[in-house]
Amino acid sequence: MTDHNSNTTHFGYKTVAAEQKVSMVADVFHSVSAKYDLMNDLMSLGIHRLWKRFTIDCSGVRSGQKVLDLAGGTGDITALFSKRVGTTGKVVLADINASMLNVGRDKLRDLGLVGNIEYVQANAEALPFADNSFDIVSIGFGLRNVTDKDAALRSIFRVLKPGGRLLVLEFSKPEQAWLSKVYDLYSFKLLPAMGQLVANDKESYQYLAESIRMHPNQETLKAMMQEAGFAEVSYHNLTGGIVALHRGYKF
Repeated sequence: MTDHNSNTTHFGYKTVAAEQKVSMVADVFHSVSAKYDLMNDLMSLGIHRLWKRFTIDCSGVRSGQKVLDLAGGTGDITALFSKRVGTTGKVVLADINASMLNVGRDKLRDLGLVGNIEYVQANAEALPFADNSFDIVSIGFGLRNVTDKDAALRSIFRVLKPGGRLLVLEFSKPEQAWLSKVYDLYSFKLLPAMGQLVANDKESYQYLAESIRMHPNQETLKAMMQEAGFAEVSYHNLTGGIVALHRGYKF
């Protein structure tokens, strides 16, 4: 969370100037973009695909709707939404990182998903869309990398249509103490080693592990969404709370 008084924020476990974080996170994702999908499959044993499908199933998305997939990266969630909204709908894949956006665009085009998807490079804290533009906004594994999460949630609230919903799929806090211990061992020993072996990039995966620990827990994120204006906020723990899906509505 950004400290507005001192204008510093967290980059993993480091404290950095808030204005530095955007470029530091950008460097991480420029570095990991080429191997991002492979590493996701390895890191989660493929379970990330089930988390993403669950998110779509909970979205209530219908044919003809307009969806914003924020921090959409390599496009997994965009692809699932694209099939649901059909030819009369639209999905905007937005990401602050050009490298991730390019990987996502190439992947989705290779899958033949071209008719109803747009690509926008955008900062979640100041979205370049009109008020009341989207039926659904999703942000999957991206909110923890945003410098000012409160500003991002307010920006998302602004671009949602009345009656629209936000879905935040993000790493969270395991429910059981034993699972936390196993997860810590995995995150700080195996994950950076895997990053070095597969992507030749230990540091980026060390940061990603640290960023997960610095992210607000389930109840804190729920309160932040309510503070931003969202109603009927709830969350569903997945895989023992390693991941949580938060939902909120704009009324």
